[in-house]
Amino acid sequence: MSGDDAEFYVGYRPRADAGTARFVRKIVVAGVAICIATAVVAAALHPRADAGVFEWGTTREYEGVVRAQPVPRLELEVPGTGTTHDVLLVGAFKHGAAQQAAPFDGHRVRARGTLIHRGDAAMLELGDAPFSDLGPATAGPVVEPLGHVVLRGEIVDSKCYLGVMKPGHSKPHRDCAVRCISGGVPPVLMVRDADGVPTYHVLIGTHGEPVNAAVLDHVAEPVEVPGTLERSGNLLFLRIDPATIRRRVPEEGAR
Repeated sequence: MSGDDAEFYVGYRPRADAGTARFVRKIVVAGVAICIATAVVAAALHPRADAGVFEWGTTREYEGVVRAQPVPRLELEVPGTGTTHDVLLVGAFKHGAAQQAAPFDGHRVRARGTLIHRGDAAMLELGDAPFSDLGPATAGPVVEPLGHVVLRGEIVDSKCYLGVMKPGHSKPHRDCAVRCISGGVPPVLMVRDADGVPTYHVLIGTHGEPVNAAVLDHVAEPVEVPGTLERSGNLLFLRIDPATIRRRVPEEGAR
């Protein structure tokens, strides 16, 4: 083909010449392939959504014993095991459940609420008039002392972290976590092992008092927390002096 006969595109013609059409098809195919590859890589690199679940709109009913101290929780019997499983209690929105639980402390109740759960950890969001009193129960569970520890992790609000918000931790969630903890939601130290598996430690004062207000400056930060660890049922409690919390720099391995 001579230079004078070379194909070129004429916009008002209904069809492009064969050479131009082949070139455009290659460009389109390559563009689509790049877009698909980019989407696949982006999806692979994007952080996975939190595993927590908030059963919004579903009301469940449980029979157990209310324990108001050191944090509100419902003690459930695990059938056939002789053991108990504690479910943390919170109020609606960004509120704790201390006022709702206090009148029923040590009583067996029929409790109604919305379940929030992540792995083996669970919480019940209470609505209006959530308890039917079934009478006094036996003494509380035996507390197992586990000794003094120094743990590294992140302080999160237990309600959002267990499933209400995604993500329910780290800097993007800080403002929400501060409001929840300020409202009475139990603060939790979330600690990850070498494989990234989290363990949760409910934070309380050295005498079992709430520490919500005292830990607000450390929420969503990598921290090192010394304290006395104990187990009550399936829950781990960490008794702390908030003044001893130390903020760590990210290079120390905070997740």
